[in-house]
Amino acid sequence: MKTNAVHLAVPEASGNRAELLAAGIDGITPRSQTEDRFLATQLELKQQNERLRLLLDLNEAMAANVPLPEMIRAIAGRLRATLRCDAVAVFLSDDEARRLRLCAQAHPDGKEPDSDEELHPLGRGLLGTVLRSCTPWVGNPARMREQAEKESVFERLRSVCVFPLAVRDRAVGVLALGRQEERAFSNDAIEFLAHLGKQMAVAVEYSRAVAGIDGLRACTAIDKLCSNDEPDHELNFGRIVGASPVLRRALKQVETVSRTDSTIIIQGETGTGKELLAQAIHDLSRRASGPLVRLNCAAFPIGLLESELFGHEKGAFTSACAQRIGRFELAHRGTLFLDEVGEMPLEVQPKLLRVLQEREFERLGGTRTLHTDTRVIAATNCDLKTMVDRGTFRSDLYYRLNVFPIQVPPLRDRPEDIPLLVRHFANELALRMNKSIDSIPSSTMSELCRYPWPGNIRELQNVIERAVILSCGPVLEIDIAELKPHDAPRRTADAKVQPLPLKNVRDALQQAQRDEILLALREAGGRVGGLEGAAARLGLKRTTLIARMKKLGIESRPRSAA
Repeated sequence: MKTNAVHLAVPEASGNRAELLAAGIDGITPRSQTEDRFLATQLELKQQNERLRLLLDLNEAMAANVPLPEMIRAIAGRLRATLRCDAVAVFLSDDEARRLRLCAQAHPDGKEPDSDEELHPLGRGLLGTVLRSCTPWVGNPARMREQAEKESVFERLRSVCVFPLAVRDRAVGVLALGRQEERAFSNDAIEFLAHLGKQMAVAVEYSRAVAGIDGLRACTAIDKLCSNDEPDHELNFGRIVGASPVLRRALKQVETVSRTDSTIIIQGETGTGKELLAQAIHDLSRRASGPLVRLNCAAFPIGLLESELFGHEKGAFTSACAQRIGRFELAHRGTLFLDEVGEMPLEVQPKLLRVLQEREFERLGGTRTLHTDTRVIAATNCDLKTMVDRGTFRSDLYYRLNVFPIQVPPLRDRPEDIPLLVRHFANELALRMNKSIDSIPSSTMSELCRYPWPGNIRELQNVIERAVILSCGPVLEIDIAELKPHDAPRRTADAKVQPLPLKNVRDALQQAQRDEILLALREAGGRVGGLEGAAARLGLKRTTLIARMKKLGIESRPRSAA
């Protein structure tokens, strides 16, 4: 915020006896200048304490989630008493920044604002000028040249300060103060008001961001709204954004286990950011200088998956024209991230177990035993314990992977992080697309916080990316009507599928998967990707669904039933 463009020079406070008496300091006598200076110093200290107390109370009210109207009214009353003003008024802009609404005022007569009357269009008036320019104004409104610049709020006032409530050079309102004396505001008071304006802007932004969410513990998001604050050390995990207690617990586990070489399994729903946690673990470990090799276990059929993991020798199979290095060899002295490990076929699981236990393996078609110094981080959105009970996942491999489990919370369990994520994605995508997104309507943010986000962070990122593409101005435009959570796929009477012969439990599970995928494809009109595609309906990645469809022999656009 620019504070060096005050229009009229303002003298320092004189510290006269009238002000000393008003401050409640007794015993003033004209006997010595030394005593007068002492009393003036006492007054200055008293004023500084009052101002500091006001800032602390504002922060405490914000942390306690005090409703915005109540907080603004309390601050206006306290500010009038602290600076001994004749009038204080606080105006906040609407979502489109087209009007200013009087939200609080403090007068000697105790008059309260009428929210239905006090609306100020942002035309040529002083309030609108301060809001748009983010520049304070100090002076006598009676001396303004153009009558159109005058507003009724300044009547009978000969000394007025108007400050923008701005953070990151974006104003959400204005603060107006007035006294009947000429040049009644000292430079110290003006400097204090500039700082208070920033704090009030943060309080307004914060309160609007969490408006309508019951019981959120969003105090930790305050620092993220302030441009000059340093990032929290506990949240310094690369691209991971958030300050919620559940995310902090997961990140604390990441910080603890990253110092070791233990095997880790990251569990969580699709789109929660499991790969980002794996990256953070690798970056914080002693293996950070080594490679981080990634492999999606659901993207390869059985034979190819084994070759991808362990490599193969020339002539190991028909298309093996040359020797191939596997992922375990590539990740030597580094980290191997196995995504969707629950999709690993039973035939490959014993070989993975051997590598985890013995740190040795053979390439496909080879006889020479190779050794590897690789840390394994696995991730899954499946309930591996249930899969063990059903016989679709080896119990010994499960217990070997489950050395240090980390549970990634879904986005619906951390709604206080949504405003931070929205701003992060909006800024990142706007920069990439060479656009400028300065504001997000509070009503839109409230709706985003209420939405359950079945696709988690990946779905949120896709929604923000589409909104940035469609936004033509500085305000992020999101069609809230499109945020309709899809129920889990259900079988309907017209969902006709061709049954497969059931020989064992594995065949039964494959049949169930095939039925659900066919139903999702039919409801999506044959589309696999996109917000309305089958992958989104099933809560899967597009590549994962394609791999499963190939495995089950399903066409991408199934023929409609006759």
